[in-house]
Amino acid sequence: MSSEKQYIDLYEQCREMICQHAAEVMNNVREQALEHLRSHGFPSKKVERYKYTDIQQLFAPDYGLNLNRLEIPVNPYDAFRCDVPNLSTSLYFVVNDAFYTKSTPKGKLPEGVVINSLRKVAHGNPELIAPYYATLAKTDDDSVTALNTLLAQDGLFVYIPKNVVVDRAIQVINILRADVDLMVNRRVLIILEEGAEAKLLFCDHAADDRKFLGTQVVEAFVGENASLDLYCLEETHYKNVIVNNTYIEQKANSRVNHNMITLHNGITRNRTDLLFCGEGAECWLNGCVISDKTQHVDNNTLIDHQVGHCTSHELYKYVLDDESTGAFAGRVLVRHGAQQTTSEEVNQNLCATRKARMFTQPMLEIYADDVKCSHGSTVGQLNDAALFYMQQRGISRKEARLLLQNAFVNEVIDKIQLLPLRDRLHYLVEKRFRGELSKCEGCKLCK
Repeated sequence: MSSEKQYIDLYEQCREMICQHAAEVMNNVREQALEHLRSHGFPSKKVERYKYTDIQQLFAPDYGLNLNRLEIPVNPYDAFRCDVPNLSTSLYFVVNDAFYTKSTPKGKLPEGVVINSLRKVAHGNPELIAPYYATLAKTDDDSVTALNTLLAQDGLFVYIPKNVVVDRAIQVINILRADVDLMVNRRVLIILEEGAEAKLLFCDHAADDRKFLGTQVVEAFVGENASLDLYCLEETHYKNVIVNNTYIEQKANSRVNHNMITLHNGITRNRTDLLFCGEGAECWLNGCVISDKTQHVDNNTLIDHQVGHCTSHELYKYVLDDESTGAFAGRVLVRHGAQQTTSEEVNQNLCATRKARMFTQPMLEIYADDVKCSHGSTVGQLNDAALFYMQQRGISRKEARLLLQNAFVNEVIDKIQLLPLRDRLHYLVEKRFRGELSKCEGCKLCK
């Protein structure tokens, strides 16, 4: 039986239950998603964008799903303490795929800003959701997106009105919690209107020693002259499988700074598609991966320059130890007429052992003649001469390796604009390289 058939059968058997616990806006696109999943199926490794991760195998096991929306017994405000020193945030929680509403987060938001359950807002104010939901994340283009659209019942909604600047960073803790092996399908919709500014920090954690399969689809709409900083930090565990698809649309003169940091995981597959549809826009896509044991991290990106006079910067760095594997495939597409495009794409990788494997594929596809574009990648090991030099000066080989690995990834960490978060990540990265569990002090969920 093909992997997708069990999900198709599940939906057909539980269609009424799924729709009953979701909003009409979300239900309106399910049948289309069903047809696309049925016709395309899960991609094999022969599909270019999935050549480094076996999606069919990941979705083959039989996981439980909470389609009837049973309440999860957890109070994240009591159990979770993950404060970054000196970083004052508006704190929210998403437990599995449900926005946690039982406590009011600290910190008052500017008037008109909405941070709430996607399902709740779609019920009460569908006009905010309907023009955007499932318009960037097209179900005919990606089967994981189709599956998520088919089964998702809730998630996170972030809305920043015109010309509103949210000074306080918005921190969202995504907690995976279950007593059985569980599949979670989470949806995130972010809307920044013209001139709006916001900084979002997503932290992914697993509360239980169970197998989790998570799909997440993020749609972010960044209006003219708007600015979005999006930081995504994964600190789960080796039993986790996460497939995350992020779709970003930028209007004229907008700015996006997207950072993907993977410190602890099992198998992670991140897809990021960014679309320039207005001139003068600029983006930074940065990624840092630290992986060991048999962990697998696959980052696949597409930057689509549909119009001219836009600038994109992309930097991903991996440090792979033991028998871990990494993959990076980054495509920059400059379409006809997108003149005065500037783009730079860099992927640099460090394999700390002979058994670690890295697959890298930076790509440029250019159909305009007045552009400045570059791309490149490197895969190497620690510099023996540098190690020897440091050992000659009394530094142990272990400490020398740690210093070199830290220096390698610091280029990505230093690009983070939130200074307290940057300092905290330097600390967590050093603990990670020392083989320590990088849990935050006082956190009861990461024992």
